[in-house]
Amino acid sequence: MSVVYLNGEYLQAERATVSVGDRGFLFGDGVYEVTAAYGGRLFRWPEHLRRLRRGLAALRIDFAPDRLEPIQRELLVRNGLESASVASVYVQVTRGVAPRSHAFPSPPVEPTVYGFANRYVRPARERWEEGFEAITVPDQRWALAEIKAIALLPNCLAQQAATEAGVSDAIFVRDGIALEGSHNNLFCVFGGELATAPKSNYILPGITRDFVIELAAGLGIPVRERSVGLGELYGADEVFFTGTTTEVRPCIRVDGRPIGNGQVGPVARKLFDSFLTATGPPGR
Repeated sequence: MSVVYLNGEYLQAERATVSVGDRGFLFGDGVYEVTAAYGGRLFRWPEHLRRLRRGLAALRIDFAPDRLEPIQRELLVRNGLESASVASVYVQVTRGVAPRSHAFPSPPVEPTVYGFANRYVRPARERWEEGFEAITVPDQRWALAEIKAIALLPNCLAQQAATEAGVSDAIFVRDGIALEGSHNNLFCVFGGELATAPKSNYILPGITRDFVIELAAGLGIPVRERSVGLGELYGADEVFFTGTTTEVRPCIRVDGRPIGNGQVGPVARKLFDSFLTATGPPGR
């Protein structure tokens, strides 16, 4: 049984209850973050914190997210994950419990704060080397995709379409441009150069995305943040996804079409090896 955090308490998950009047339940009125933990070390928490703070400000939820760091560490400990090679911690903040009304409650109510920790099972390297597949779907999300909001119905529909197609990922396409995955960021390789959608209100500014761009710079791999059309995506030398629980995942087929030679490419492999080195035990 897992231990979760809810509004100041650590308790068994089956004992945690949230009011039916919570605006997260009624409206999807809240934000969340998922942070990886490698050997008990929260990965890039300051970057996650900045993104969470921006999301809270955009939704005008009055909550100081700095207090979440010790909660996340305690969740790792209470769930026996403080030494796990890979784990993830989820935290969510909603506007709180109030009578149902589209306008914000006045006066403001206390936000609802929830968190839990899970062990993350990374795919075996043999499976990773086989590569993964994706489909494309129309981007039906709202125009504030840069906010990590808990209202994820279009993402769920996209990922369900991928599941029913028997593939791992779905790629959002808007006006002919391949933007990102349903729960991760998208990279393409053209002639040894990385291309990824520039930050805008139509993509989530991924923490792992930025880290992989840093890794690429260290490896001498050029990166251009630019739009990638759907036809160009099909013709890429390599395609891969990045994300907190995606890490670096190579995609060898999109919409049934092979990418490059249909095998995991050298750029994705270099970046994943560099990622594993950077996130592994200290001194590795």
